[in-house]
Amino acid sequence: MRIVRFKYRGEENWGIVQPDSIRLLKSPPFPSIRPSSRNIPFKKVKFLPPAAPSKIILIGLNYRDHAKELNMPIPKEPVIFMKPVSSLIACAEDIIYPPMCARLDYEAELALVIKKKAKNIRRLDADKYILGYTCLNDVTARDLQKRDGQWTRAKSFDTFCPVGPWLETEFDPANARVRAYLNGKLKQDSSTRNFIFDIRFLVCFISKVMTLYPGDLISTGTPAGVGPMRPGDTITIDISGIARLENRVARG
Repeated sequence: MRIVRFKYRGEENWGIVQPDSIRLLKSPPFPSIRPSSRNIPFKKVKFLPPAAPSKIILIGLNYRDHAKELNMPIPKEPVIFMKPVSSLIACAEDIIYPPMCARLDYEAELALVIKKKAKNIRRLDADKYILGYTCLNDVTARDLQKRDGQWTRAKSFDTFCPVGPWLETEFDPANARVRAYLNGKLKQDSSTRNFIFDIRFLVCFISKVMTLYPGDLISTGTPAGVGPMRPGDTITIDISGIARLENRVARG
C-alpha cells in the first residue's frame, strides 16, 4: 500500500495511491489506516513530503561499502544526527544551492516513518512501530561540514531533506537496491544487505535515546558513491520496491 500526504483545496490530507486517483483517509494514518469512500484525481492535488515529523533522525556511516570507500573503521554503535523539520521538501520540489556553499552533495537513503509512540522498545518489536518506508536524499554542504568539524550547519539548510514520493507499507528492507542518478547517470548503487546496523536495531537503539512520536522520520545512512551537484542538475533517488524521488538543484 502506498500512503501519500498531499494538499487539496488548501488543506493537508493523507490518502492511498490508486491507479488514477487518491483514496482519501478519514484521519492521519497513525497508528492505523482508515480509508474513506472518497477519491480525488491526481491532477487536483499537490504532493507533500509523506511525513509530518516532530524530528528527523539520520544515521551516519551505516553501509560497509561507504566505510570502505572512506577508509574508516566500522562503528561499534550507530552514529545519529538530526535535521530540522524546515529542511523537508517533497518530490519534484527544488533543492536550493546556498550561496555560502562551495560543494553540495547528494546522499541516497532509505527512510522510515514511525506510526506510534516508541520509547525503550525491544528490537524484536520494532516492526510494530513502523508505518512505512520511503526515499530520502540527505543533501549536504560538504565543504561546510569539513570546515565546521560537525554536521549541523552542513545538513540543515532549507530544502536539504527531499523525501518521497510516498510511503510503502509492504516493503522488505533487508534486501533492497538503493541507487542515485545524477542527470540520468548512475552514481550510487548498493543494497541494504550492506547495512552495518539493520532497521530493527536502529529503531530500538534510537528509542532508548529519545522518545519517537507518530510521524517521526528515521533515515538509515547512505552507501558508497556520494558526490557533488550543481545548479541545473537533476538528482534521482531510486529504491527498489518503493519509487523514485526526483529533485532539481536551483541556484539560491
